[in-house]
Amino acid sequence: MKPFLYYLAAVSVFSCILTIHDKLAAKRHAWRVPERVLMLSAALGGSVSMYATMLIIRHKTKHPKFMVGIPVIIAVQVFVVIFIMKKYLGT
Repeated sequence: MKPFLYYLAAVSVFSCILTIHDKLAAKRHAWRVPERVLMLSAALGGSVSMYATMLIIRHKTKHPKFMVGIPVIIAVQVFVVIFIMKKYLGT
């Protein structure tokens, strides 16, 4: 269980960094992080931290792809975790 928590912590920090970098790059008109990379980072486990970061720094908050898509990813991830816990851990 500990390795999974370390993985989630790492991907969460990475997702925050990506989001902040993209916001700063947008302000400077520099190279941007592709949207598919941001969504992939969310799907790999950084969804909660990315969503919180986007709300805090007000980045991509007008994009339905992110403001609807990331909560959907979070819901799917919660469902998968509950399913795994019930099926394999008997909880």
